[in-house]
Amino acid sequence: MGLDSFWHWIILLIVVLVIFGTGKLAKMGPDLGNAVRGFKKAMQGDEEEDEAKRKAQEQLRADPPPSESTASKARDTSETK
Repeated sequence: MGLDSFWHWIILLIVVLVIFGTGKLAKMGPDLGNAVRGFKKAMQGDEEEDEAKRKAQEQLRADPPPSESTASKARDTSETK
């Protein structure tokens, strides 16, 4: 009696329906879907957090704050005009 027999699967399905009932089986599907969806969201959350940190670091490197010498040079040239 292997798992490849059609009648074996039918009997197994009937036993599962008797033990769990159709109500519990109907609730299992959405619960399993929500669990998988939550897992995927958690996995993507880590990647999004890493991406945000990386972008913040790039912005800090790309846009350094203006130094005092360039600010004073800009004021000097505007005052002489």
